[in-house]
Amino acid sequence: MNETSKTISFDHVSIERSGATIIRDLTVQLPDQRVGIIGRNGSGKSTLVRSLNGLLPVSAGSLHVHGVSAEEGAKKLARVTGFVFQNPDHQLIFPTALEELSFGLRQIGVGKADAKAQGLALLQDHGIAPLAERPVHELSEGQKQLICILAVLIMEPKLVVLDEPFSSLDLRTRAALRRKLEKLDQQVIFVSHELDALSDYDKVLWIEDGAIKQFGAPSDVLAAYQEHELSGADLHFEGAARA
Repeated sequence: MNETSKTISFDHVSIERSGATIIRDLTVQLPDQRVGIIGRNGSGKSTLVRSLNGLLPVSAGSLHVHGVSAEEGAKKLARVTGFVFQNPDHQLIFPTALEELSFGLRQIGVGKADAKAQGLALLQDHGIAPLAERPVHELSEGQKQLICILAVLIMEPKLVVLDEPFSSLDLRTRAALRRKLEKLDQQVIFVSHELDALSDYDKVLWIEDGAIKQFGAPSDVLAAYQEHELSGADLHFEGAARA
């Protein structure tokens, strides 16, 4: 088994959005099971992870995700990479939770009855079977986000990417969903501004201005990032005070 079949590999990757280069010549290997990604708004975090399932194409360099090259196209990348959006309303497209879970299975050839049975079984496993036929617009934000996560997991991807999935949730719901994520067997890439959520991850990648600022153990990267942000806040405050 070669290295690209069990990891994520960026090799001099650049990514453009709306004609602007957002990620520039980025090279990194991500073999660890749980990797956090941090950085300021606009740093390129979301652009980077959206390349992992083909939502954004690579404009230069090469990207491999668990043995699949970005050159093979978005459809193949999406088969190995499950993506959970920040806003569940951007992901949910069906009237009920059960239909949402069944859809992905139907797309890969699972029969209608089997897809429905598998979807219901997954909801039961997570203690939310009563939500199966509930209209998704009636669900709480936490319930919606859980349905989004389960809709990804039912496809059995090798990689689960979460792009700020808890920003609109209360603390109790965040804690419950984080506990579920900790039990996943898949590799997890988690983009978050909540640094404490990444403190026990295997590695943390800090992106700034479309490039790697630091990559390593959470204790090192998170501390450096916090110091950097506090230093920037102090300079901004001092400038405002002088003004």
